[in-house]
Amino acid sequence: MANASGFLTPSAPTLRRKLQPSTGVSRSGFCFSVGIFRRVVCSSGVVGSGTHVSPSQSRVPKLVSKGCKLVGCGSAVPSLSVSNDDLAKIVDTSDEWISVRTGIRNRRVISGKESLRNLAVEAARKALKMADVEPDDLDLILMCTSTPEDIFGDAPKVQRELGCTKSQLAHDITAACSGFVLGLFSASCYIRGGGLRNVLVIGADVLSRFVDWADRGTCILFGDAAGAVVVQACDSEEDGLLSFDLHSDGEGARHLGAPINDNEINDLLGSNGSALEFPPKRSSYTCVQMNGKEVFRFAVRCVPQSIESALEKADLKASDVDWLLLHQANQRIIDAVATRLEFPPEKVISNLANYGNTSAASIPLALDEAVRNGKVKTGHTIAASGFGAGLTWGSAVIRWG
Repeated sequence: MANASGFLTPSAPTLRRKLQPSTGVSRSGFCFSVGIFRRVVCSSGVVGSGTHVSPSQSRVPKLVSKGCKLVGCGSAVPSLSVSNDDLAKIVDTSDEWISVRTGIRNRRVISGKESLRNLAVEAARKALKMADVEPDDLDLILMCTSTPEDIFGDAPKVQRELGCTKSQLAHDITAACSGFVLGLFSASCYIRGGGLRNVLVIGADVLSRFVDWADRGTCILFGDAAGAVVVQACDSEEDGLLSFDLHSDGEGARHLGAPINDNEINDLLGSNGSALEFPPKRSSYTCVQMNGKEVFRFAVRCVPQSIESALEKADLKASDVDWLLLHQANQRIIDAVATRLEFPPEKVISNLANYGNTSAASIPLALDEAVRNGKVKTGHTIAASGFGAGLTWGSAVIRWG
């Protein structure tokens, strides 16, 4: 993510700092290749953590020869479309100001009886239909969202509304705009190390509920949506999730977040920490807060490095990749990353203009549109990367179909 002011930065920093070793799936991390076969090691540690674990202490269960691939996708967006001209009626902005700085012209916002869960279920049903997988054939549902309608998680409720009757595991993943990439990684681990067959990964967010609509620096950016994919076990030579590169840095959390309202907490406590009133008042979260310039610098520095690392783990070069698919935060970020990686514009997937930044939904939403309009075809290789609050960022090299 990055707000409009983040694109007035004089110039993007050069890629001087080498990232520390990351959590990854490759022959240098969780997964390594021998010929055409992929032997997978599921590990509880982080590659390069510096902690030595002796063979007797290792919790690595075993090597398995199994792959996983994407076999279906789907997406859903709210019915209400809000244009830049619509926003200009409530904040001091204009269509030109927004589009030049962000590339966004419209976004979808939930209204009426629409909900995060409705969008997630609709996207999931489309993905299941494309994959020819019944709800009861699922072994796991991963709901990647930072805006759940239940603080204990929405995945079990999505499971119920899909009509699953076998009590499969369903749980949420919270990683903001990186959530979907983390969901793919988790699905690959469950399949390769846990023996699961079909995993549904949903990325869905309704950030419109957490936006200050009087703040033109953030309200112009966000939209609501859901996207989903079905990840299915396959023979190792058909493996379609080729590598991952994953990171987080809590030092950067101050630049992008929506923390709990500290004033409400302080109202409950005296100077010595004693409770002034009981029971406590109901707490709430602040609206999205962002330092756009810092988030922009972070994205254009870290994302290209992460993608390069994922490509290296997959034994691929940028020229081997058919499509670059980034989190749809801002067109200037997308363009800057593509330029650094030397991806021509015709190989970059972007639907940002129509939907804005939809957080965890942005990658699967753009992927679904590209698959259904015939742009992404079976066998195409995609370098994808999500990045945002946390700060978190991660990349995946995937083969469609």
